[in-house]
Amino acid sequence: MHRGFRVWVSALLLGLLPLIAGAHKPSDSYLGLDWQGDRMTGRWDIALSDLEAAIGLDTDGDGRITWGEVRSHHADIAAYALSRLQISADGQPCSNQAGEQQVDDHSDGAYTVLSFSASCPAGARSLELRYRLFADVDPLHRGLLRLSDDRGTRTAVLDPNGPPQRFERSASGSAGTIWQFLREGVWHIWIGFDHILFLLSLLLPAVLVWLPPRWLPAPRLRDALIDVAKIVTAFTLAHSITLTLATLGLIALPSRLVESAIAASVMLAALNNLFPLFQGRRWLMAFGFGLIHGFGFATVLSELQLPQDALLLALLAFNGGVELGQLAIVAVFLPLAFGLRASRFYRRVVLQGGSWVIAGLAAVWFVERAFSLKLLAV
Repeated sequence: MHRGFRVWVSALLLGLLPLIAGAHKPSDSYLGLDWQGDRMTGRWDIALSDLEAAIGLDTDGDGRITWGEVRSHHADIAAYALSRLQISADGQPCSNQAGEQQVDDHSDGAYTVLSFSASCPAGARSLELRYRLFADVDPLHRGLLRLSDDRGTRTAVLDPNGPPQRFERSASGSAGTIWQFLREGVWHIWIGFDHILFLLSLLLPAVLVWLPPRWLPAPRLRDALIDVAKIVTAFTLAHSITLTLATLGLIALPSRLVESAIAASVMLAALNNLFPLFQGRRWLMAFGFGLIHGFGFATVLSELQLPQDALLLALLAFNGGVELGQLAIVAVFLPLAFGLRASRFYRRVVLQGGSWVIAGLAAVWFVERAFSLKLLAV
């Protein structure tokens, strides 16, 4: 294999490590707006950890953010947040006014809850939101909007670096719901590094054959395709089952248990490439651990403020988006892996070296999630 290509691949992997090392629930805020007449009231849940990175809340530097510190920064938080949310009605700006502030717990930690109101022109039929929260701090941050008016409720995902979003004074309809949650499903699998690394750990050996004591290249593409199809199908079926059951409220597990188990699944899948026990039956690992990953997807979906009048539609669209995002990853990975499978670089650097790195990162995630520690400074 060409040396320059090996260097390029290695540089790409090293460049991704800081992002992968910081794998966690993506940075989200939760914005609820109730639009009635010329008056709008809002509730905005913003992670304290994100605000700490942006404006600094830990006054005494002890690594903990107390209610007293949040309260003392109330004016700073309100000014920072509301200056990054511009609301217009029929092209005319609405004036924002901060209200009281509280603290609430989400699955990924404590959030400040900022209440506010906005005065808009009377009789307005359209609303435009320009969302810029953390645009200069976290490029992956998103705002999850739930907008209610006298005709219904709709949801949307707000991108701090995207264009303003426009809403008419009417329900968004089925097509809008499908598109929004389909897109959200794709987005969350692409930034869910722990889910991606679990899948890749299972797929890395798909282009190889284990003949003790070594890996050999698979002789035919058909063999690799069958192996990949088994793994992807098992993973899809498993996480779809638990995603559906959890979203419908039929079963629930503690968030810490789920996130810790997901980290453990990544570690075990990677170690299986180094000390093969389930070769030829990796689809069983995909199914068994996929059940746990489904609970992780359900946690994300539950915090997207699902429309209760279109719950099943949103669930199906989100799950479909996860599958599309997953297939896109496979479509990129498989041709590259099959082309490199006969090289020493793939077997030593990509498979063995990559699996050691993944297992090490997953072990750190497990400790962080199981014991609420912070070991990686990313």
